[in-house]
Amino acid sequence: MLVALIVGFVFFRGSASDDGAPDDTTPVVAETTTTVEGAGTTTVTASEGSTSPTLDSDTRPDPDLPSLKEVKLELIFDGFRQPSGLTAPVGDDRLFVLQRGGVIRILDADRVMQDPAFLDISDRVLDVGIEQGLLGLAFHPDYDDNGKFYLYYTDNGGRRQLSEFTTSVSDPNRARADSEVVLLELDQPPESTDIRHYAGQVVFGPDGFLWLSLGDGADSRAQGQDPDTLFGTIIRIDVDNGDPYAIPPGNPFVAGGGAPEVWAYGLRNPWRFSIDPVDRLIYIGDVGQADEEEVDVLPIDEGGFNLGWSDMEGTRCFHKQDCDPSDYTSPVITYSHEVGLSITGGFVYRGDEIPEFDGIYFYSDWVSQWIRSFKFVDGEVTEERDMTDELGGPVGQINSFGLDGHGELYVVTHGGQIYRFTAVR
Repeated sequence: MLVALIVGFVFFRGSASDDGAPDDTTPVVAETTTTVEGAGTTTVTASEGSTSPTLDSDTRPDPDLPSLKEVKLELIFDGFRQPSGLTAPVGDDRLFVLQRGGVIRILDADRVMQDPAFLDISDRVLDVGIEQGLLGLAFHPDYDDNGKFYLYYTDNGGRRQLSEFTTSVSDPNRARADSEVVLLELDQPPESTDIRHYAGQVVFGPDGFLWLSLGDGADSRAQGQDPDTLFGTIIRIDVDNGDPYAIPPGNPFVAGGGAPEVWAYGLRNPWRFSIDPVDRLIYIGDVGQADEEEVDVLPIDEGGFNLGWSDMEGTRCFHKQDCDPSDYTSPVITYSHEVGLSITGGFVYRGDEIPEFDGIYFYSDWVSQWIRSFKFVDGEVTEERDMTDELGGPVGQINSFGLDGHGELYVVTHGGQIYRFTAVR
């Protein structure tokens, strides 16, 4: 049973007791298959087997396309050192790959690594713990004009840091390390004695604002249910105004009741989230502690959501034993630690190569190494699938999913590989 693996180690992104410190242990895990039970919140449990639907020629989105034979994970590069993310400016043919140690490398249109690095700030990045390091990158919506991009990392003092950088005017493959402007800097919570739960996704939404996930700093009892702190939250800021930033007027606590930056709270370690610009929904993969991992799906045009941590973990009461689940916003999917131990949130596919996958959200588990998907339609989870075997996996511990400049989907593994979702027709 996978749950037995909890004993004796603490793994990536802190999905275990808050009393331990992370290391680079890579556990051996058993294979699992799943079924889906119930409606509304979907609970995934261990099972004897599952089948996946197939698409015939009458249901394909574009009848002029050749039939889809399969979708595979195509290895496009191997050799990064603990890559933590992948992204690109909109319309760009390059891939920008973050390495946890503080280096960003470019793979060109032919997927050849460019030398020297796009940016090397390893001298100011602390990556002693496996949850530390260079964790997030987002390009400004007007990057082609202003050359600005934003990084989230742990600095040499162990602080969480959100900074703006600028690309060289003379060389688009080089950024200026001396251009850093610090926008936000946070020490770990005062009662935390652990170097975990930093989260670290940075995203520009279709609203033009910068969204950032921040973990609870392994101080859940003091941080999870306090909207006045930035720990355990998704924040939203305006980097085009203010000094160093402005608060979007639609933020839920702009008039009080919480920190003005906070858009949602009650999260443990939202390691990866993404925003689907078509349906204007945010998908959050929040790493659990004792028993449950979860996916939250929320409309970005609202805000102020309390996701429950640490009164609740997933769908069950946790630190508050007499909790009322109706007081919190429930996840749309949970799965137990018999199925997986540390969720990696992903993306809704909106690319052109695989229109059959349009609107499907993909996510993974770092320990169990499976890849799963679902569609969120009219407030309900539909078409739940385990895609691992169909994609030719597992391919390893997935640190992150990523999108290229044309909306195609990739996975980034802890072992240093980059894979692309590729259609075979």
